[in-house]
Amino acid sequence: MHITVVSPDRYEQHYGLLRQMHRLRAYVFGSRMDWNVDVTDGEERDQFDDCGPTYILAVDDDHRVVGCARLLPASGPTMLEQTFPGLLANALLASHSGMVESSRFCVDTAFEPGRGGGQLHLATLTMFAGIIDSSMAYGYSEIVTATDLRFERILKRAGWPMTRLGEPAPIGNTVAVAGNLPADRASFEHLRPPGYRSDISPNGGASVRSAA
Repeated sequence: MHITVVSPDRYEQHYGLLRQMHRLRAYVFGSRMDWNVDVTDGEERDQFDDCGPTYILAVDDDHRVVGCARLLPASGPTMLEQTFPGLLANALLASHSGMVESSRFCVDTAFEPGRGGGQLHLATLTMFAGIIDSSMAYGYSEIVTATDLRFERILKRAGWPMTRLGEPAPIGNTVAVAGNLPADRASFEHLRPPGYRSDISPNGGASVRSAA
């Protein structure tokens, strides 16, 4: 498994992987979690996919997307301010140039190898490390996101605890919460699984590297 970063200039090159990503999102958010999302022709999309995001993909050795996330500068537009302002204290996000929003995180938990010895799923840990790795490469030091209480517990269990930006609130069929996470070398080293590989270069471009 390796991390592939798809910035807007690479959309055409990785068209097939992006189609897989949208289908994975449809399955996880629409079918498995029963969220109120728009699914067309088996693919989930929303208006933030039209804002030129960078996608972080976990891809297995058979070129199958087993995890994904979407990054957008916190300067806006962001889901937190436009879709979930009620999760923010005073409905405001104190954004700065070093902040990025992560959204639409999901993994295919049927992927093998998965988890072992009570540990978190390999795709989940790989995605966590990839999000931090790519955020640092693009010059970000802080990640903000909206998630549910279950996933907040997963972050804490992984050793990447989230600092809440407001009180939890019911949204649809779940209880959601907003928070921020550090994007730093210490967090990356703690979370990255053995054999972690990515195509992320220090200046945000694509250049294959690995961490044993």
